[in-house]
Amino acid sequence: MTFITANWNPLGDAFYRKTELYDMCWDLKDALRDCLVAAAPYGGPIALLRKPLRCSPSSRPQLEIYSASGFAITSFPWKSGPLVHLGWTITDELLCIQEDGSVLIYDLFGSFKRHFSMGQEVVQNHVLEAKVFHSPFGTGVAIISGSSHFTLATNVDELKLRRLPEVPGLQGKPLCWAVLVQDRQIKVLLSSGPELYILDDTSCSEVHPPWLSPQAGSIIHMSVSFSYKYLALFTDTGHLGPVDSPLDSYQIPPQSVCPYICLPNSLYLYRCRRPNSQQPSVVLLWDRLLMVAGVCNDTIQFPIEDQCVLVGEMDGVRILSTRSHELLQEVPLVCQDIFKIASMAPGALLLEAHREYEKSSQKADEYLRELKEQSMLEEAVKQCVGAARYEYDPQTQKSLLRAASFGKCFLADFSADPFVETCRELRVLNAVRVSSVGLPLTYPQYPRMHVLTDRLVYRQLYPLAIKVCHYLKIPDYHGVSRVLRHWASCKVQQKDLSDEAIAKAVCAKVGDSPGFSYSHIAAKAYECGRAELAIKLLDFEARSGEQVPLLLKMKRSHLALSKAVESGDTDLVYMVVTHLKNEMNRGDFFMTLRNQPVALSLYKQFCKLQEQETLKDLYNQDDDHQELANYYVAASYREKRMDIRLSLLQSAVDEYNKAKNDFAAKVNLWKNSFNTLSTLINPLRPPRLFVCLFFLLSSGFHKQAEQLYRDFKVPEKRYWWLKLKSLAKKEEWEELEKFSKTKKSPIGYLPFVEVCMKRNNKYEAKKYVSRVMPEQKVRAHLAISDLEGAADAAIERRNESEIGIVLSRCAASDHLLIERLNRARTSTVKK
Repeated sequence: MTFITANWNPLGDAFYRKTELYDMCWDLKDALRDCLVAAAPYGGPIALLRKPLRCSPSSRPQLEIYSASGFAITSFPWKSGPLVHLGWTITDELLCIQEDGSVLIYDLFGSFKRHFSMGQEVVQNHVLEAKVFHSPFGTGVAIISGSSHFTLATNVDELKLRRLPEVPGLQGKPLCWAVLVQDRQIKVLLSSGPELYILDDTSCSEVHPPWLSPQAGSIIHMSVSFSYKYLALFTDTGHLGPVDSPLDSYQIPPQSVCPYICLPNSLYLYRCRRPNSQQPSVVLLWDRLLMVAGVCNDTIQFPIEDQCVLVGEMDGVRILSTRSHELLQEVPLVCQDIFKIASMAPGALLLEAHREYEKSSQKADEYLRELKEQSMLEEAVKQCVGAARYEYDPQTQKSLLRAASFGKCFLADFSADPFVETCRELRVLNAVRVSSVGLPLTYPQYPRMHVLTDRLVYRQLYPLAIKVCHYLKIPDYHGVSRVLRHWASCKVQQKDLSDEAIAKAVCAKVGDSPGFSYSHIAAKAYECGRAELAIKLLDFEARSGEQVPLLLKMKRSHLALSKAVESGDTDLVYMVVTHLKNEMNRGDFFMTLRNQPVALSLYKQFCKLQEQETLKDLYNQDDDHQELANYYVAASYREKRMDIRLSLLQSAVDEYNKAKNDFAAKVNLWKNSFNTLSTLINPLRPPRLFVCLFFLLSSGFHKQAEQLYRDFKVPEKRYWWLKLKSLAKKEEWEELEKFSKTKKSPIGYLPFVEVCMKRNNKYEAKKYVSRVMPEQKVRAHLAISDLEGAADAAIERRNESEIGIVLSRCAASDHLLIERLNRARTSTVKK
């Protein structure tokens, strides 16, 4: 415990420690002194822009990217315009802000991604100063131009520029300024001489801190905390004023922290992590001095040998130098309770008990008894588990976790879930903290790193990323599949491998991993100019809906049509056919469809409903006379004018003759029938076949109707019905009787009875009752209101339902008939 507390430094009621993260692997010597440096938060990469060693016109600056442990990732000469500022996005993309307002974006390995401009006004007046900030909207860029105007881009991924109002009396660059994120609004706070202004979208307001008196001097430096909740202001008289918010009144009086008046190279603010600590602490950096100042009058001073760069984090400050990488932070309260000298906290006693147990000393039992008697054993276990999370050294973590494991063995109802979860998380953190990976995450940062696997993927550490996904039991769709997707995207960009080798490697590695899309990788290959590789990768894609759109984009229309037909998805086929129709000329389009019968058939179905003329062209090109004749026949039905209809029918006759179809003669007969009837029927309203038959029968043209009936093979029952209705309509009862005797009626004789009764001719109806089938005699007698006959027929058939029907038609006065029917129904039921 004495060794652990050796680097603790007291400040008020808190302790601060400086932990060495890495011995830097880079060989920079004095390069930081003349470098433009940017380090990403959450232990991200470091970018350096080195000035050329030789001041010759041909020499160019060198842009280098390192991991947090100093391992070189990439390096390339900077060939673009002069750089003003470097920064990192939340996805580890490097932002290079040039003097002309252009922002160039590179990935972690120095590959150019995209660029954008901060506006024409910035191009004309150049950038005086720039800052990169992070907000709920994403990563943003703020610049001040030579015309003293501020311009913001709140999200570099969804670019939308905002120009802030002018600052009264501001000429050139302000003394200092900072970007604030308050209530999801982006604001700029700036100092111009003795005045302090805050800018938002619509206004420029002057701020008057109570402590900022003329004696305090002008604010020459300001710094915002990682969470944007705290602000530190430094004056030219060496006074420091930390506040809760730039808009609220200052709750902390200023204090003079500078032992000698000089301007700090850097000023950083971070919040104390202790729950009981209400005030932040400020870190100041001079050339040879690093100072931590709090609300008390005391300070902590660290002498510095090399030039350093400070990187603000949510729970501390990272200190980068040419030799080492350190983390300065407040010692968490749970660690203070356990490791503080002469501590009697439950966790300290449990840790000591475990040490004595390893020595086989009886003192271990004494410590445990004391903890159990005071009911503090469970609290001791929780303290040891909590302290292990905040320790960076694996040996210290193991000592605390072993003590916790030792203590929980003596607890009956203790849940081991927090212990197991802590072990799992610390293993992951230790794996990414190693020098070869260079991701020095602390435990408070870990829950906020929702995309830890993505950070590993950005560094192309795919095996480690997959192990982390398996170990943390991340679902494949969000874990392993995402890692493999990024790996495959990088694989298809390797120019030294053939298309066949890459396709086989991707298939062997990925297989049928859930959530993996080969079409996504094929699209990436196509973007890289490897169309053949994209087609090979699409062969492994099981979903045709993902294959076809990319093939169309690649202008492989024939292959897209084949894939769509093979899928059996008609909507997909229609999509491809529509695309081909818009892209090809008419002849090539039809020829393409002829090679795909299924697609051609579906397109014809579509044309029948939407594009009749196109359907006609298809039949003409294929010399399909049969279908073309059918088309003319169908078209004739849609025409109202008789002359146009006859013309279409004549065309149909010609096509049927070419197709050697005997039906052409019947169509010709249909035409002649129309010619005959056109003088009798309205020529503007085309008649149908059955209408013609009924008209002929009603008009007395029985021979013509008979001929039409035979030629067109009209169903016999339909023809009898038409002739029955036409004769009854004209009340030609003799003709009707003759017609009924020509042959046995295919529709029976009950319709004759009913038709006669509709014309109120009971006499004629009775002629056909005797010829009605037995099962219909009751209906026939009831139709002519012959209850006696209906009763006789029902009793003769011994049909209970028919007897009931006759009974329902009897009047109350028909006593004898009702009695007779009841007797018959009773005997029928008994039988």
